[in-house]
Amino acid sequence: MRTMKEIVTAEPLPPAPGAEQYPALDLANSTIALPGGHCIDLLGTPGAAEQWLVDRGLAPADTGMMEMCTTLLRSLREQVRALLAAHTAGLPAPAGALTAVNNALTRAPAASLLHWDPTRGLYRETAHPVTQIVEHALAVLAADAADLLTGPDAERLTACGSAPCNRYLLRHGRRHWCSIRCGDRARAARAYARRTRPTTD
Repeated sequence: MRTMKEIVTAEPLPPAPGAEQYPALDLANSTIALPGGHCIDLLGTPGAAEQWLVDRGLAPADTGMMEMCTTLLRSLREQVRALLAAHTAGLPAPAGALTAVNNALTRAPAASLLHWDPTRGLYRETAHPVTQIVEHALAVLAADAADLLTGPDAERLTACGSAPCNRYLLRHGRRHWCSIRCGDRARAARAYARRTRPTTD
């Protein structure tokens, strides 16, 4: 029997503002809390995680993701989420999250290596076993998270203001919602609270 995480592979919401510009923000938002206590994990299976990377140009098709590599990607997501949560709350960055992001930043080789082949002669090429593909993707995502958190857009980072949504976005003006659906839900909740507020004589 398949789980909900395996059944749902398409994102139920459009990307949050800023997620198309910052892949790390998109990564942080790849676990989605829905009303009724449901949650969709876009990295819930190796196949789903591979498709997520392929769709963002971070891995070639047919990479052959295994659970170990998928776990690394999900782990980085949680550390990036911890940094975003601390930043938006005005709290110090968690030391463990900083270490994890810095480790991801330094995992991938920065250059293609020199090789020799009798028919080709000398040539340069980056090896592409699955672990190196994933480590490169992790390094790219970690660098993007660092750029986001230290760049000019850091002050626009905010959490979606519509419970139970757990996504982050770059604020535009006074908008604090990641999607029209969340905005509608927040307005409906405020209207309901006004209607049910006890009146004082």
